[in-house]
Amino acid sequence: MPRHIQDQIGRSLDELIPRTDTVDIDTRLGRVLLRLRAALLDAEAERQVTKAFGDELIALVPRLRRFAYLRTGNAAEADDMVQATLMRAWEHRSQFAAGTNLVAWLFTILRNTHLNQRKRLRREVEDVDGALAGRLSSAPDQEHRIALVALQAALKTLPAEQRETLLLVTVDGLMHEEAAAVLGCQVGTIKSRVSRARDRLAIALDLS
Repeated sequence: MPRHIQDQIGRSLDELIPRTDTVDIDTRLGRVLLRLRAALLDAEAERQVTKAFGDELIALVPRLRRFAYLRTGNAAEADDMVQATLMRAWEHRSQFAAGTNLVAWLFTILRNTHLNQRKRLRREVEDVDGALAGRLSSAPDQEHRIALVALQAALKTLPAEQRETLLLVTVDGLMHEEAAAVLGCQVGTIKSRVSRARDRLAIALDLS
């Protein structure tokens, strides 16, 4: 696939979900972050974790929120997932090996949290009629919004494993190796899924 089409698909996918770099301290997630920061400082003083671990953990929260929102389509539910992920990461901090990939570790925890919630609830939150695209942080013009809704519809036609892999790499920004660690497959499988997903989207959206 030509590079300009890959870039066009990437930019369009990126626009589906707004980026949020701050967390309101008056929300449940905000209060959890305050407690977590304090706990990390105490743990660092006691040599239970490194400063790098704590700093990177906090810095990854915006990416975790976006990853969660892509899967739920609901901001409150996404924040609950991130909160559960952070608490689980804290509880199992001793299992993280210093020098390994914290991004892949956290994304795996969050993904497993979501899968377990879906199993318990026996349902999957869907983005019906482009509702996800309608919740953009800034209202696009009508033609632009129609294009985003069309993209969302095209995403639904992808096999689940291709869609998730494409979102991990293109929207969540994971490296192929990181996505492979999260999904438990080979790097070659990740590259193949992303390529096939892009091809199918290009055909569905009549890109050339």
